[in-house]
Amino acid sequence: MFDKVLVANRGEIAVRVMRACEELGVGTVAVYSEADKHSGHVRYADEAYNVGPARAADSYTDQEAIVEAAQKAEADAIHPGYGFLAENAEFAARVEETEGITWIGPSSEAMESLGEKTKARTIMREADVPIVPGTTEPVEDVEQIKEFGEEHGYPLLIKAEGGGGGMGQEVVAGPEAAEESLETAQREGEAYFSNASVYLERFLDNPRHIEVQILADRQGNVRHLGERDCSLQRRQQKVIEEGPSPAITDELREKIGEAARRGADAGDYYNAGTFEFLVEDEDRNEEGLLDADSDFYFLEVNTRIQVEHTVTEELTDIDIVKWQIRVAAGQELTFAQDDVELEGHAMEFRINAENAADDFAPATGGEFDVYDPPGGIGVRVDDAARQGDELVTDYDSMIAKLITYGSDRGECIARGKRALPDYDIRGFPTIIPFHRLMLTDEEFLAGRHTTKYLDENLDPERIDEAQERWGTEPAPSDGDDEEEVVEREFTVEVNGKRFQVELEERGAPAIPVGDIDQSGGAQRPDRPGGGGDSGGGGGSSAAGDEVAAEMQGTILEVNVAEGDEVESGDVLCVLEAMKMENDIVAERGGTVTEVAVGEGDSVDMGDRLVVIE
Repeated sequence: MFDKVLVANRGEIAVRVMRACEELGVGTVAVYSEADKHSGHVRYADEAYNVGPARAADSYTDQEAIVEAAQKAEADAIHPGYGFLAENAEFAARVEETEGITWIGPSSEAMESLGEKTKARTIMREADVPIVPGTTEPVEDVEQIKEFGEEHGYPLLIKAEGGGGGMGQEVVAGPEAAEESLETAQREGEAYFSNASVYLERFLDNPRHIEVQILADRQGNVRHLGERDCSLQRRQQKVIEEGPSPAITDELREKIGEAARRGADAGDYYNAGTFEFLVEDEDRNEEGLLDADSDFYFLEVNTRIQVEHTVTEELTDIDIVKWQIRVAAGQELTFAQDDVELEGHAMEFRINAENAADDFAPATGGEFDVYDPPGGIGVRVDDAARQGDELVTDYDSMIAKLITYGSDRGECIARGKRALPDYDIRGFPTIIPFHRLMLTDEEFLAGRHTTKYLDENLDPERIDEAQERWGTEPAPSDGDDEEEVVEREFTVEVNGKRFQVELEERGAPAIPVGDIDQSGGAQRPDRPGGGGDSGGGGGSSAAGDEVAAEMQGTILEVNVAEGDEVESGDVLCVLEAMKMENDIVAERGGTVTEVAVGEGDSVDMGDRLVVIE
């Protein structure tokens, strides 16, 4: 077994991995960006190292910085969690080639072959796993799309080869939309996955999204741990996951599970992974279920732990993360396929810092004024935040996960109805009101929802009403700013390693200092970098009216240049934030006097984008 594991991630998944390490008697190392220096995963770890600025490309996805931190800490393994570098085969290979450090995950070769969608489709087809009709070679021009559309019909789907999580996917309604959709999918593929290659699939209009959890060891043993139903999605992003699926029979469940096992065998896959499938929701049997005659198709392989792995853990009582670590250490699975039994029902509710009534817009800032998670029988919370923490908005909007378990789906839902109102978070909006709404929704309760239900069928006014009824506001200040004893916590970094120093100030006003660097100098909060006003944001300047970023994100496209004349409503640039594209438009007409960003740039909330005079 390993002595010390570095977790190359942040937030709740980093804490989840560290808890598994702790139970195995393994030490833990956190990495953190400047934005995360006070975050929960840093507090939880045995030791922590700063790997760069807030921008993920300069910290959490800086491969060299991550490996150097592991070497400094003398860690003998790296666990990537999910997101960031978790499905990066190049990084996995880099870790594999680093003396004394083990990669906790599938081999880089398996990640490369199964992570790229066209290669994965070829492997699955050879393993007799059904695949959605489509191409197994990259598509490079519009004519290929039109030819595919003539053969298979419209709409069709363009997908980024290195994609996942709904990014780099474009639905093409007809031949007239082919060119623009191709450019968008290629652009997103390059921006998110450094791979502009795309392929085509027949578009399944209204499917169920079923995925199978796989565990395999280096000795050739492959087990599937049952399925999860992830059909409740918005814009192809999962919101609530559950297991077992309320829509399929045991016979179809077994067919899909065995297909996943064949696929894992064919891909020489070991460690944890998820095989995702789409099931056509057409002909149901007398019980209202999809049976063994229903068509299902391989979608993709997630070569990592999934956000919703918790559902499977509740159903099987198998700690998937512990087994990831054990398999990486060379241990063999100790249970047979027949030993795997799914008992009861489980649901996972993603607790996102988003306002569902505002098109699920992510919060742009705030503090955990109140943070009081629920408890009781059948309730699990995976989180990292604590009351008083600042909300970090530089990354994904998910702040925690609530998982409920019951002897059947009805009891699981009842516990969700109890736990969600008990989950008290104040200081910024969350989607808890939306989750409470869904547990009263007839289609969801009946298990009849598909991947299109939220986007096309749910009345938005119901979401507005739920937010108004159950949404929370920031907790009021008590107005008592004077304390007889002021406790202050300092963050000290020495050679990039983080230390905490706590001091008490008695009988004197608090000293206005920020974090201390290793040279001993302090930053004033009102200086740049010290937490004060950075000078960004909208408003007037000497050159004209600034158009500023309303949230942190990445510039995907710039549509104007200096000297251009623009009208009110013209799209100036496209900003990606929280996996959504946002058009930045001109509020009034004028002449563009400055373009402060370029394609691929990362921006923070308040950063100047364009100036119009």
